[in-house]
Amino acid sequence: MEALDKLFYLLAATLFISGLKKLSSPATAVRGNRMAATGMLIAIVTTLGFGGIVSWPMVIAGVIVGSGIGLFLAKTVPMTSMPQMVALLNGFGGGASALVASAEYLRLFNAGETPLIDVGISIQLSVLIGALTFSGSVIAFGKLQEIVTGKAVTYPLQKFLNALLLLTLVGMAGWIVAGSAPIWAFYVVVGISLLLGILTVIPIGGADMPVVISLLNSYSGIAAAMTGFVINNHGLIISGALVGASGIILTNIMCKAMNRSLANVLFGAFGASPTGTIGAGGGDAGDLTVSEVTVEDAAMMLAYARSVIIVPGYGLAVAQAQHDVREMAELIEGNGGEVKYGIHPVAGRMPGHMNVLLAEANVPYPQLKDMDEINPAFPRADVALVIGANDVVNPGARDDANNPLYGMPILDVDKAHHVIVMKRSMNPGFAGVDNPLFYAQNTSMLFGSAKDSVVKLVEEIKQL
Repeated sequence: MEALDKLFYLLAATLFISGLKKLSSPATAVRGNRMAATGMLIAIVTTLGFGGIVSWPMVIAGVIVGSGIGLFLAKTVPMTSMPQMVALLNGFGGGASALVASAEYLRLFNAGETPLIDVGISIQLSVLIGALTFSGSVIAFGKLQEIVTGKAVTYPLQKFLNALLLLTLVGMAGWIVAGSAPIWAFYVVVGISLLLGILTVIPIGGADMPVVISLLNSYSGIAAAMTGFVINNHGLIISGALVGASGIILTNIMCKAMNRSLANVLFGAFGASPTGTIGAGGGDAGDLTVSEVTVEDAAMMLAYARSVIIVPGYGLAVAQAQHDVREMAELIEGNGGEVKYGIHPVAGRMPGHMNVLLAEANVPYPQLKDMDEINPAFPRADVALVIGANDVVNPGARDDANNPLYGMPILDVDKAHHVIVMKRSMNPGFAGVDNPLFYAQNTSMLFGSAKDSVVKLVEEIKQL
């Protein structure tokens, strides 16, 4: 029987890996997601069938309640809130791992048994990482939901306090692993881990949330893998390791896309002091002037353009205008124009946010181009249409050494023949940095809600 359950776990692992591979392309992502979900189902059934379940009614109740909540969230949570949900799911994963490891430790402690050193270390790592992931994810959720300020929150001796708490945590965990610690030491470890999660995420500005989400995702996987060692579950070890590794790789990709190190993201307090805002509708910005464009003129430019590159941002997600954008693109193509979409790795509030948003609107996958692929096309583009994006198209990141975003790779929209920027106002983006693109000679601003503006553009193009 033991060999049979290992065989099923191996099958589940194969589906995990194959599904993860297919998630790398929008064209195969849905199939990959289903494969990975099938693998998880096999792993769950195997665990229930061979795991020696103590209380089947509790298990069945948990499956029903958890599945119901998951189905409800999947059906009701809008795309604009998807980053918040991902942050919560990361937290739930970390919290579940910490609870399982805690239950095993308390069982051994109450039985008067001392876990083997490898199991003891795994328990402490699972509790530490899992609890930190849970509380950190709750704060990330709060920042994205604007329950907690999106600005970086700093305070005196912040790094010293975090280092002191971490050293105390390591010392307490070592004491527990040695087998001579009282029960209160374990609860101290749990409490400090939860506190560290809060103190680690609070100083990170909202502009860095995509990196934080991918990092917390990695943490949740590592915590799950550690819990797998605690309860000797091969499926949990494999799936946790895959999530942990892929999360770290994704975090590295996101950091490179922002030209910043992970240490700078975690400890740099980027976004603590926004550089200020400019009044809506082209308020005073020294000698700089803003050119506004009417819907009629913008529609004329788009309708007769031979090459159009659409750059989506979080404003598009907020306005839920992706279906209207697809309709507009189809009209442009009907007039003989070519349409592509430039996707920046950190556009939106989580990795892949724009890809998922446009896929939901059935935008053809070949039209979605990543930054390296689309940037050479901007100089040949007749029109670059920026919808709700800001920091990822800020030319100051490329040209101005004094710009806080300097060094971050951007989409080179300013090199297009004409640029139309759709925004509600002249307020800076999530990073709080003003954008010189808005004042460029080849840039025209179309103010208003992205959805309203796109709907009006569609109607105007139809009339043309």
